[in-house]
Amino acid sequence: MTPDHPVFSRWPAQYPDRLQLFSAPTPNGVKVGIMLEETELSYEPHRIDIMAGESHDPAFLALNPNGKIPAIYDPAGPNGTPLALFESGAILIYLADKSGRFLSSDPNARYETIQWVMWQMGGVGPMFGQLGFFHKFAGKDYADKRPRDRYAKESARLLGVLDQRLADRAWVMGSDYSIADISLLGWVRNLIGFYEAREIVGFDRFTHVQRWLDAGLARPAVQRGLEVTAA
Repeated sequence: MTPDHPVFSRWPAQYPDRLQLFSAPTPNGVKVGIMLEETELSYEPHRIDIMAGESHDPAFLALNPNGKIPAIYDPAGPNGTPLALFESGAILIYLADKSGRFLSSDPNARYETIQWVMWQMGGVGPMFGQLGFFHKFAGKDYADKRPRDRYAKESARLLGVLDQRLADRAWVMGSDYSIADISLLGWVRNLIGFYEAREIVGFDRFTHVQRWLDAGLARPAVQRGLEVTAA
């Protein structure tokens, strides 16, 4: 039986009993694909073509009024009731709680992990994204390079914070891989890959970040998660 939500009028569910993912292969979008692959929760993906404006389709806006990917619809949400959820950080926390994985049950470690997810959401994502715009996309043609240089400097500062954090630990939270790592992997990968900003931020000096990135991208679930809505 098709779930009772307007989004399914545009993107029907073939497996309505599964968690439904609406996403695209962006740094924010791949977070949820990676998390679903890591947790092995049963789900059905739907690619949202953001370049074609599908995230502003009325059916999608009924799921996320902010018109951004990713979003999910879980027919078996809390207390057995359906849950529609947007914002990638919130979704990571929800899926961690649902699966009991990648977020410690110890209150101190839990809030420290969430702290790093919020750091990614409020700092890394916006700054790296703006640098991508001014360095590679339309903003690169602006004669005034001060905006580009501002975002390059701040992106490098944030990489320095992450590098220091990783200096004596394998993952952001130590020996345990967590949603803090999942939230960051796609953004760091994009910065030096798709955004072509390795040189402008001096990425090669951040050796701990490079080691962490290599370890994260080597995980089979991460490799699968990066491709969930790529085709």
